Amino acid sequence: MALHIMDEANRCLGCKVPQCQQGCPIRTPIPQVIRLLKENRLDEAGRLLFENNPLTTVCSLICNHENQCEGHCVLAKKGAAVHFSSIEHYISTFYANKLTEGPAPSNGIKAAIIGSGPAGITIAIILARYGYDVTIFESRDRIGGVLRYGIPAFRLPKEILDDIKYRHIDLKGIKFRPNTQIGSAIGIDDLFRDGYKAIFVGTGVWKPNALHIKGETFGNVHFGINYLNNPDSYRLGHRVTVIGAGNAAMDVARTAIRKGVQELTCFSITRQVAASHHEFSYAQLEGVQFEYNKAPVEITDRGVIFRDVVEGEDGSLTPVPGSEKLYESDSVIISISQGPMNRIVSTTQGLRANARGLLVADETGHTTRPGIFASGDVVNGARTVVEAVAHSKVVAESMHQYMQGLAAQED
Repeated sequence: MALHIMDEANRCLGCKVPQCQQGCPIRTPIPQVIRLLKENRLDEAGRLLFENNPLTTVCSLICNHENQCEGHCVLAKKGAAVHFSSIEHYISTFYANKLTEGPAPSNGIKAAIIGSGPAGITIAIILARYGYDVTIFESRDRIGGVLRYGIPAFRLPKEILDDIKYRHIDLKGIKFRPNTQIGSAIGIDDLFRDGYKAIFVGTGVWKPNALHIKGETFGNVHFGINYLNNPDSYRLGHRVTVIGAGNAAMDVARTAIRKGVQELTCFSITRQVAASHHEFSYAQLEGVQFEYNKAPVEITDRGVIFRDVVEGEDGSLTPVPGSEKLYESDSVIISISQGPMNRIVSTTQGLRANARGLLVADETGHTTRPGIFASGDVVNGARTVVEAVAHSKVVAESMHQYMQGLAAQED
């Protein structure tokens, strides 16, 4: 492994204007990290990665590298890009074992984090570094949000999330309340009553988008995000139809194949899949079939009726009359993205959401109610993990400034 990593590092040109760094949403200092590695300063390289991105071990595995750092590498124009994802994974997993420091000195100010997905974890870690008394409220039993319950273990081993919990949450003195849904027995106003000076909402998007076609309520029909939550609880049969062709649909398809499905077809409404080339290639390699320019019309007990669609040069989609055809399957999984739950909005006065149900917040995370901040998918819709982390770094600094301002007023 180390020899391979050094070979990759030695291919780096050390560009004065590093396009790889420009292509990274969180601006990872890639040339500096590689230079430290080549100088045998592995600990310094690891420290730099974690200071820039608390979820560097995660992002090294699941980022869309082909469109970000590696896709912007100048070597990719004529050949293979430097595989920084492999370099980052090697350095970050090695250095993670050295993250054993205890809590920072307390400043006595309480902050609440609702949701322990990528955004919530990032905010909690950064605020804990400043000495805030941080409590994470999570509706499920373990941390991770979409990382644990929406990404298959073959792409992101759960041990990585358990290690984050131990090193970044437990050792840093961050309190964790599992199985606690804010907006139910406990509300936002209760948190303010109990002395939390700022509250972060990072509840993600867990409400599946529906097709709203006949047959969607049948017992052989499931939603992708629900399936990924606990695939072992489903009995899909031998032949499965997946409606959707994004990255989440690839996760659904590849998981189902691993769980024993013998024939699986993903249906895309366009001539190209929405998933990254990397995920699409793996799905093809593992036996997933694809149908293009097909729009679902009706779901039956025997499968799905699709209609052909003609895609115009301007991106318009025109259905072809009389082209309806039944594609038989034992089960159907709908994977066409998700939207937010609205429990917190409906139980919190002054907190506004837009027409899509997403929280309204400015670029620095301030929502429509003072003291409440938000970032990640619950604000922007389903995006990449690294985008959520990058935005959350900005929001964490905004929360820090806000709470420091309150402390100054109280003095």
